[in-house]
Amino acid sequence: MGEKSVDRASLKMLKKASDEGIGTAWDRLEKQEPQCGFGLLGICCRNCNMGPCRIDPFEEEPGKGVCGATADIIAARNLLRMIAAGAAAHSDHGRDVVTTLYAAAQGEVQGYQIKDEAKLHALAAEFGVVAEGRSKEEIARDLAREAMEEFGMVKERLQFLNRAPEKRRAVWEKLGIAPRGIDREIVEALHRTHMGVDNDYTNITLHGGRTGLSDGWGGSMFATEFSDILFGTPRPVRGKSNLGVLKEDQVNIVVHGHEPILSEIIVLAARDEELLAVAREKGARGINVCGMCCTGNELLMRHGVPIAGNFLQQELALVTGAVEAMVVDVQCVMPALAQVAKCYHTKIISTSPKAKFPGVEHVSFEEHSALEIAKRIVRMAVENYPSRKQELVQIPDEEMEYMSGFSVEAILQALGGTLNPLLDAVKAGRIKGIAAIVGCNNPKTTQDRGHLTLTRELIKNDCLVVQTGCAAIACAKAGLLLPEAAAEAGPGLRAVCEALQVPPVLHMGSCVDISRILVAASAVANALGVDISDLPAVGAAPEWMSEKAVSIGTYVVGSGVLTVLGTVPPVLGGKNLVELLTKGARDVLGAAFAVEEDPSKAAALILEHIAAKRQALGLEP
Repeated sequence: MGEKSVDRASLKMLKKASDEGIGTAWDRLEKQEPQCGFGLLGICCRNCNMGPCRIDPFEEEPGKGVCGATADIIAARNLLRMIAAGAAAHSDHGRDVVTTLYAAAQGEVQGYQIKDEAKLHALAAEFGVVAEGRSKEEIARDLAREAMEEFGMVKERLQFLNRAPEKRRAVWEKLGIAPRGIDREIVEALHRTHMGVDNDYTNITLHGGRTGLSDGWGGSMFATEFSDILFGTPRPVRGKSNLGVLKEDQVNIVVHGHEPILSEIIVLAARDEELLAVAREKGARGINVCGMCCTGNELLMRHGVPIAGNFLQQELALVTGAVEAMVVDVQCVMPALAQVAKCYHTKIISTSPKAKFPGVEHVSFEEHSALEIAKRIVRMAVENYPSRKQELVQIPDEEMEYMSGFSVEAILQALGGTLNPLLDAVKAGRIKGIAAIVGCNNPKTTQDRGHLTLTRELIKNDCLVVQTGCAAIACAKAGLLLPEAAAEAGPGLRAVCEALQVPPVLHMGSCVDISRILVAASAVANALGVDISDLPAVGAAPEWMSEKAVSIGTYVVGSGVLTVLGTVPPVLGGKNLVELLTKGARDVLGAAFAVEEDPSKAAALILEHIAAKRQALGLEP
């Protein structure tokens, strides 16, 4: 299977896990080999009980399912269901933030307050909510109500679509894929893929575009913007990353998942003097809260809280033997954590009614008693400290500083309040283009290698890189989120970074915060008077694995940006569908998907695309 990771801390913990007889995601993948060929190609269908049906890709005469569905229909249905699930995950996250803001405005919840009044007023103006002469709570309540309506079918159009360039909106209207309501598009996706409904692979795929757009310009954007109102809009902040952030002499709490509603309050509770006193009584010097995956990204963006790792390091954090509690909410949380934790003293504490795990402790988290519940969870971790099996404790030395917090507002501030310095750098060729590198880890690829290789190749060729999610954590661990990393950049990008004192790789947040990248791309396109599809910009997901990534890729392509995938999506069995996704989409959307597993070759493909876009705009080569 090749090398499992390029991260030394991960490799050390993988060896320790092996020595102690503990299986990890890599071991379980190996036991799955060879994986189902029909599933890999996307040509098995379980959508009714006449099946499951599968299409033999090697038959001379194209096969059909019992109902008559072809390979293209089956693959398109499966793809749409992946998009719908991904959009649902992000949008449910967004809904929870919206309802929390509403409850905070009503004074019904503990520990939450409106921290960014400027953003509250800006969004109120955007949504037509009257602000003059009213309290921030009254404004927030009405703004949250406006947002709630966009999840259903009342408004028939998402407000945030107006942020996109007029030319891009015209494309959506012409194709009939402008989202009408977030939940509406997800439900319709499931309806269309029911047996005997939509049997045109092109039409199915178009609705996939609409569903993805409801995520990027709807659910995810609400999650980002309303989190900023509640918890503060990120500004540049420094912190530390990798498994070395765990402390041998402190109570270690790892918050894992995606929703800042929980993790923000855990951080607050861990600072409680009474709990700190209990920790000292138990022999610890303090309480150390660390992040994992995207909830970690939310915390490091706003507070500089250390981040222990990305997706494939969640089990490895437990293998250190030094984690008192891993507190989880939703998304990307492996069921295997319960089994790994049994080998140590770690408590896995689930908190969401949407995500329960057999064999772990569940503390139902709800916003109305947020601080009280968070203190209870932190106390559970503190009281578990004496149960450590000291002979099993081994924390890797690896830790690396990072600089994070590059919201759109922070980027504008760094540029002096206007996009002109960035536009001038792009026009002059000091910055050739912008690449958004996002997405998960996948044990099918060497952990972090795709993210790091692609990033280094692009900054070396004067491409500014913006990142979110596990990709950003990979670069944090490698030191690429520091201004000093400009030494690895080409001369043009290096000069820009040194002048602004910023890294060549800008950390913009968690996976829902790709919506920040959409806002930035729209602002650049509007400033230049062009569509997003005209920009020298590219999206890439070198190690993606989740359905959320499928939704993300769909709305990025739907927004007009070439998207390069580093792991192969399950669609290759539908040859006409593949042609539509990789070529045909270009004719109607101005962008398409590309798949390239070798990150060096992916970089070459991206640089070629950026050069072509620059030439079309009449910019310096």
